[in-house]
Amino acid sequence: MHIFPKIINKFQQNKLLRFFFVSGLNTFFGYGLFAILVFIGLVYPIALLIATIAGILFNFKTIGIIVFKNHDNLLIFRFFGVYGITYLFNLGGLALFKYFEINIYLAGAILLIPVGLFAFLLNKVFVFN
Repeated sequence: MHIFPKIINKFQQNKLLRFFFVSGLNTFFGYGLFAILVFIGLVYPIALLIATIAGILFNFKTIGIIVFKNHDNLLIFRFFGVYGITYLFNLGGLALFKYFEINIYLAGAILLIPVGLFAFLLNKVFVFN
């Protein structure tokens, strides 16, 4: 029973741990939307763009408040910039996987961790520093 307070304390103190927890929720939303849009017939660059924009709006508050404990709404512009860079990084990865004829759903799933780490670093340095 004493292990749960230690886990909660670690969670509260570790930004990267909170980021990945919140990102799990955000990823479920963003990747789910991406997969649905590809499934209904959108080409992957457009599906990724729509999912990324919707994800930015959904993620801004959860990452800002839960991860970085920041309520400054003016940071949304920097946040959009970070996600623009992240979108291009993700799109390049998807194109590379597609070039090697790897399933686009699998490619999107494989890219979740490297894109997530890249997004954390950019958010930490350029948005919520």
